[in-house]
Amino acid sequence: MSRIFIVFNKEIRDSLRDRRTVLNALIMGPILGPVLFVILFGFITSKEVEKSEETLEIPVVNRALAPNLAQFLEQHGMLIQPEPVDPEQSIADKDHDVIVRITEQYPQQWRAGEPAVVEVLADRSRREVGTTMARVQRLLNGYGGQIGQQRIQLRGVDPGLMQAVMIKEVDLSTPESRGAMILAMLPYFVMIGLFVSGMSVAIDTTAGEKERKSLEPLLINPLPRWQIMAGKLLATTAFTLISLALTLVAFVIGVRFIPAASMDFTLNLDWSMALQFWLLTAPVALLAAALLTVLAAFAKSFREAQSYMGLVVLIPMLPTLWMFINPVKPEIWMMWVPLLSQSLLINETISGKLMPLNWQLISVLSSVVFGLLLAAIAASLYQRPKLIFNNS
Repeated sequence: MSRIFIVFNKEIRDSLRDRRTVLNALIMGPILGPVLFVILFGFITSKEVEKSEETLEIPVVNRALAPNLAQFLEQHGMLIQPEPVDPEQSIADKDHDVIVRITEQYPQQWRAGEPAVVEVLADRSRREVGTTMARVQRLLNGYGGQIGQQRIQLRGVDPGLMQAVMIKEVDLSTPESRGAMILAMLPYFVMIGLFVSGMSVAIDTTAGEKERKSLEPLLINPLPRWQIMAGKLLATTAFTLISLALTLVAFVIGVRFIPAASMDFTLNLDWSMALQFWLLTAPVALLAAALLTVLAAFAKSFREAQSYMGLVVLIPMLPTLWMFINPVKPEIWMMWVPLLSQSLLINETISGKLMPLNWQLISVLSSVVFGLLLAAIAASLYQRPKLIFNNS
């Protein structure tokens, strides 16, 4: 074991001397993701709160055809803007988010007691108009419902008779579960951070040394090659574990800057939970380091290894994409699938659900087993002469 740690110390020192490795493994990998996450969702949340609270300034085309409707809208906080010359073009040019247009048939339909048509113009492909359009539609529906009830009462009919079924929505979501929707990308950033942080170290300790002609002198030392590989693997794993810790620390600090209370949700991520996630995901660090070491052993140069690693980044994306496309209820068999099990356990824990201990143990065990299998493959690759003499 002492020989393994000699190689481990050597690789750690070499990696720390390389500014590029330190930048990718300990700064860009663990910090960039959480920072982008906080900035993105903080901005989105702030914009949604601003849109829901700001005064509605909406043009109403042909307002003279429906003076009572226009008065109702103004009484409920809408500031009616002058109508544009070309409403459709105004929406296309993004001069307005939403425009209300009273149709020419509105007066005749109103007098005949028919549903009077009011058009709401908007470009649904623009995500930012959703809140404004919903507020306008609520006002119009409120006016329509009020007038409908008055018409029925004038005819001596109880408005309640018109409502054979009353729909009562019961929202069983909690602030924690609503917050989990925001933190649904947390497993992705954690997994991608593991692979990105270990990438530079794995490449440099194998393909990089091969290119610098420093791997051959190391391998001719009188110790088994698997021990040399184990020392390099431990160095890569150490960097990924540190990166994982930094990623979770950055998230715990970063979520405090997202205005969650204004949107009535709770971002359930504290220090104890971060420690739990670190312990749960730590075996993936070994798996990622072993996989990266295997791929780096096949490469003839640093550049070639980088081309392989670009495809590896897709691996941590798959569980998150699968859960977005096909949301599933966690089952025990899923705990045997590395990366997927960690992603599911993290999401369920953030939602405020207590996951069974045996599920967590299975997740850890499966990741360790897969990691050791990949490490064994890497050790076998270090036994081959082609590890060095592969340029022919």
